[in-house]
Amino acid sequence: MAGTAQAETLRVATFAAPLSGDGPGLLLRDILSGDAAQIVAVQKIIARNSPDILVLTDFDYDLDGLALGAFSASFADPYPHMFALPPNAGMATGLDLNANGRLGEARDAQGYGRFAGDGGMAILSRFPILAGQATDYSGVLWKDLPDVTLPQLEGVPFLGDDALNQLRLSSTGHWIVPVALPDGPPISVMAFDATPPVFDGPEDMNGLRNRDELRLWEVVLEGGFGPVPDSFVIAGNANLDPKGGEGYRQAMADFLARVSLQDPLPDQPTADWPEDGPGDLRVSYVLPSQDWMIVDAGVFWPDPDDPERALLGEDGLAAGPHRFVWVDISR
Repeated sequence: MAGTAQAETLRVATFAAPLSGDGPGLLLRDILSGDAAQIVAVQKIIARNSPDILVLTDFDYDLDGLALGAFSASFADPYPHMFALPPNAGMATGLDLNANGRLGEARDAQGYGRFAGDGGMAILSRFPILAGQATDYSGVLWKDLPDVTLPQLEGVPFLGDDALNQLRLSSTGHWIVPVALPDGPPISVMAFDATPPVFDGPEDMNGLRNRDELRLWEVVLEGGFGPVPDSFVIAGNANLDPKGGEGYRQAMADFLARVSLQDPLPDQPTADWPEDGPGDLRVSYVLPSQDWMIVDAGVFWPDPDDPERALLGEDGLAAGPHRFVWVDISR
């Protein structure tokens, strides 16, 4: 592993791998079976790239962490430290958030989800996670974000007071999770997974929410929610490309240009969708703070004639359309 073989170098990665089942407990079942092709492909890619800290942004949450524990144990060298919190995805609101006249659907949850815990986040680490010092911004209401722009339809607010007083900004979660390191102060992992800026209507609810999920980190970095982490890395799926695809692209471009951040992989796509659809887009990011030195970085995306292409499956998509994104950093 990068961190154990060379302690001064730390590999931080994120992977929006589709580790979500069709119902509660099914991810655990499939991990334990050992023969689910998609999960096996994901495991091989992670093992091949050997991250020290890994943020997974589509991993079903269960209260006892059974699925995450089983997933870690599936590696030849299991991850000793794990972290997950209940996601907003699948958390029932009891409201008709998409105004289609039906209650209890996936789009009526705090974040899109067919069941509680559907498509949550998780962190695996080679180094101790200081869980007691973690900060969770997942409960921040959308309406409470400074300078918020809320969806409207024909000049009328799309969300009523009942929704505004309950709807959280994070569609999945926003966490700051300190990880202890053997050669210096902890690093704060700022993990998130934003809603795609599509699958909505003329009110642009998902587009506006996607932009504000990114803006939440801007408020944090400007001290709007308290002390700013001294040494950090932002890792996760912004679901926003600064140059292509749907959404408020300039918001992503402006975020990447912040002086407190480093962007080791400019213009590198991280997802491979069909060309008659979104195409190749950059949506997942690992962005260290300026106090780190970038040693190396990459997106695991073997060429068609590369022998390692087999890890992605015969069609290159066995592990899903998203690619593994990693950055090696040192102090």
